[in-house]
Amino acid sequence: MFKKILVANRGEIALRVICACKELGIRTVAIYSEADRHSLPVRFADEAICIGPPQLALSYLNIPAVISAAEIANVDAIHPGYGLLSENANFAEVCETSAIKFIGPRPEVTRLMGEKEKARAAMKQAGVPILPGSDGIIASEGEGLEWARQVGFPVILKASAGGGGRGMRIVRSEEDLPGLFRAAQSEAAGAFGNGDLYMEKYVEHPRHIEFQVLADEHGNVVSLGERECSIQRRHQKLLEEAPSTQVTPELRDEVGGILCKSLAQIGYTNAGTIEFLMDRDRRLHFIEMNTRIQVEHPVTEMVTDVDLVKSQIMIAAGANMRDVLQGPIVRRGHAIECRINAEHPEKFTPSAGKITAFHPPGGTGVRVDTAAYAEGVIPPYYDSLIAKLIVRGKDRGEALSRMTRALEMFIVEGIYTTIPLHRKILADSDFRAGNFDTGFIERFLAKNDKKESAA
Repeated sequence: MFKKILVANRGEIALRVICACKELGIRTVAIYSEADRHSLPVRFADEAICIGPPQLALSYLNIPAVISAAEIANVDAIHPGYGLLSENANFAEVCETSAIKFIGPRPEVTRLMGEKEKARAAMKQAGVPILPGSDGIIASEGEGLEWARQVGFPVILKASAGGGGRGMRIVRSEEDLPGLFRAAQSEAAGAFGNGDLYMEKYVEHPRHIEFQVLADEHGNVVSLGERECSIQRRHQKLLEEAPSTQVTPELRDEVGGILCKSLAQIGYTNAGTIEFLMDRDRRLHFIEMNTRIQVEHPVTEMVTDVDLVKSQIMIAAGANMRDVLQGPIVRRGHAIECRINAEHPEKFTPSAGKITAFHPPGGTGVRVDTAAYAEGVIPPYYDSLIAKLIVRGKDRGEALSRMTRALEMFIVEGIYTTIPLHRKILADSDFRAGNFDTGFIERFLAKNDKKESAA
């Protein structure tokens, strides 16, 4: 087992990794920017090293600074968390060259799955169901038009190097394709430094379903089931559940089995998430893979009792899956996660500043992952996520009731948060009935605007 791990992240996920390390008896090193000097990861890590000013490019994304901190602290491994450098194959390679274990897949596998059209081709070859689309990168508007005619409108253009909705355009007609192609290409180049696009058939009113997997370094891969991630705004998830009400046990086992075989074929290791779109006929279609721990990993932990972060560390240290899991995976109950962001709940504008009061809820089946605290400052430089509220119930009904109660008891003052928005979502009849897809939030916000206007 590792003796010391550097946590190459910040906020709640950095604290989450530190907690896992403490339970495994591993010393931790936190890195921090000047803006995070008084953060809880800095306080609770065994050591802390400032690596630069607040700007991401000069601190958390500065690979030489991160590696220098790791070498100074003489660590065995680096856990990248999510975001930042977690899916940066170049960073993983530098770790490897520096004789520091990167807690994640090998660089070449990260690179393969990070290039979306190559990941799509690899999954197709391995038998994972995918949407009809282009065979690789589209070189020109003309080629895009040819593919669109073959696939059939509507289609969606996607950035090969990216995600999060950037470099993505829905095309519904031949006339719209040239302009949308140029717009997507330009946005992708600006966001990712790579304007390459590929094309897929566009699924109307899909649900977003993702499967959590763990793979050790001895060829063993297991699926821990799926999460429902359809409640999202502009391709950014707001609320997640496990399991999905739309995935039958038979479908779960079938897809899980296919994924385990396909990931073993490509030599995948550590934690990973495979994302799908589900059409109206409940068919799943692969869209991408995230080669890291996910923000929403706690809902899977709550229904399986598997600590995914500890599992990541043990796998990276060479443990066999049998020793990591210590028994069969048993899924129990239903879990829901609400992402609490420092944002105006109606305008979705960031809300930085000092937290004047902070009272997280507790009680049976309630978990809060956060690095926020009263009198703590939310800096304006980073992602707006400040807490994750997770609940578990014996079924979805109890989980909904428990989440409703927990949101009512969650107090954050001094800044705006999305807690009021989540309370409205939980009260919505369509959401409670499970009648939603990835377009739910847009319809929900429009419906609430009409109600407020009428009032």
